[in-house]
Amino acid sequence: MSLGKRVAEHLPFLRRYARALTGSQKTGDTYVTATLEAALADDELKASLENGRVPLYRAFNKVWASSYTEAEPEGDALTGHEAAAQDHLGRITPLNRQALLLTTLEDFSIADTATIMDMKSEDVESLIKEAVREIDDESATSVLIIEDEPLISMQLEDLVTSLGHEVCGTAATRTQAAEVVANKTPGLVLADIQLADGSSGLDAVDDILAISSVPVIFITAYPERLLTGTRPEPTYLVTKPFQEETVRTAISQALFFGSSRPL
Repeated sequence: MSLGKRVAEHLPFLRRYARALTGSQKTGDTYVTATLEAALADDELKASLENGRVPLYRAFNKVWASSYTEAEPEGDALTGHEAAAQDHLGRITPLNRQALLLTTLEDFSIADTATIMDMKSEDVESLIKEAVREIDDESATSVLIIEDEPLISMQLEDLVTSLGHEVCGTAATRTQAAEVVANKTPGLVLADIQLADGSSGLDAVDDILAISSVPVIFITAYPERLLTGTRPEPTYLVTKPFQEETVRTAISQALFFGSSRPL
């Protein structure tokens, strides 16, 4: 396969990364173009691109780092989902944003990301942790927990507060959930399906969504009741017994996008 075809295979993904990194397709494409022009003018750089995505992204990041200045996005048409993501990304410092996007959006390993960013692996790990911390700080919100088992409800309360959020209320029934929401609309809902009085967490969530668009994470021992194809199926569905890290990840992602949809 020719070098041109090899590079062309990776360009859609590099353009995706460039857009997320800069906040603008136009600006991102400008950096991609500059990277390709630099490769054409440098035989050693051009030869390195034979080795796949890592050297291509490394070349891009050198161009980006040498000339990037923080600026407002140039008015690209983003969906509400994309706009929410870009709003959070724009608040993360540039190096942290690079490390986060390379390891999540582009699925590079820590070692490959270190090569791309020309730094040590432990430094990349520190950048990622700082990026997550910055996102969590920006995403702090109030959380409603709909759960009829007291011990699990308390465990979720501790987990939510450890992430820097507040619990605006807990509910063991549909009626109790409605009472909490009447006083304060939550920014996130963690909901079980089968509640104490035989009422449904699904109905409780529907009541809330009729009032406000709120990210919802279902945490249930009965996932099959949601995965039926007879109604819109939730993106964030955690099965009991759950791992706390799984819930943490779901919370971070749901709040990052301000939606129950992932990227």
